[in-house]
Amino acid sequence: MHANTHLMTIFQAVIMGLLQGVTELFPISSLGHSVILPQLVGWSQIVKAQNTNNSFFLTFLVGLHVATAMALFVYFRKDWIRIIKAVLRTFSTHKIETATQRLGWLLIVATIPAGIMGLAFEHLFRTLFAKPLWASFFLFVNGAVLLIGEKKRKEAESGPRRIHSKGGAHQLRNGHRRLNTLEFKEAGIIGVAQVFALLAGISRSGITMVAGLVRGMDHQDSARFSFLLATPIILAAGLYKLPSLLGHSASGVRPQILIGSIAAFAAAYVSVAFLVKYFRTKNLYPFAIYSLVAGAILFVHFL
Repeated sequence: MHANTHLMTIFQAVIMGLLQGVTELFPISSLGHSVILPQLVGWSQIVKAQNTNNSFFLTFLVGLHVATAMALFVYFRKDWIRIIKAVLRTFSTHKIETATQRLGWLLIVATIPAGIMGLAFEHLFRTLFAKPLWASFFLFVNGAVLLIGEKKRKEAESGPRRIHSKGGAHQLRNGHRRLNTLEFKEAGIIGVAQVFALLAGISRSGITMVAGLVRGMDHQDSARFSFLLATPIILAAGLYKLPSLLGHSASGVRPQILIGSIAAFAAAYVSVAFLVKYFRTKNLYPFAIYSLVAGAILFVHFL
């Protein structure tokens, strides 16, 4: 096993796994951090591999993404069982009758454009922008996006209360729209917005939460929708590239992929458990400040 550590050490695999598990769910961009950290600490083999097609590092990241999605699925397993059963029921009844059925179809509608645009643009965005300087710039942009989301939420709270969907006034909670009042076109827009998360530095969970806040939802429902939506998207992206784990590019780092994936699973599970509680009462400001400050400092550093 130690013979392959010239590509990536076990220590590096654990650090990158923990980093992926945390930053995929915290709204601070996992891709941005996976691009920045190796350059920052001088892991030259990983830096070199980031810019190579079919490299061991990209295969390593596939394993981490699958592990992260599995952690999300395990955490929300009861929700997913209900959602899957509810969606299957709509095929026999030919109508959406419950809030869970509606949530299931909202997730499907949001997943489709994110998946299609991910397949279309992932390679282009990665080759053009997955560089430390760009990642630092977009991390700063990510902070600005989170701030704008909070500003829009405050404006909506201080303005007149409106419900844009057919859900009606009874669907409000503490002055906010409930998750199941989202319209399908709004779910589609949220799905399309996630294409920006292909830019290293822009957070998938952050942009989904901001889209929810802008549409009048509270932090709790925005976070829940974000985490539920992330599960099929991350899992599908990982499974699409899963054959690479069996191919030549993984031959030197399979132990590292396994250990890194275990670390990513554990970090993602702890992160989602923390964030679900956090967003019941708190907001995006700490993540916005971190992204702005870290992005600005790192941008200057990599100039």
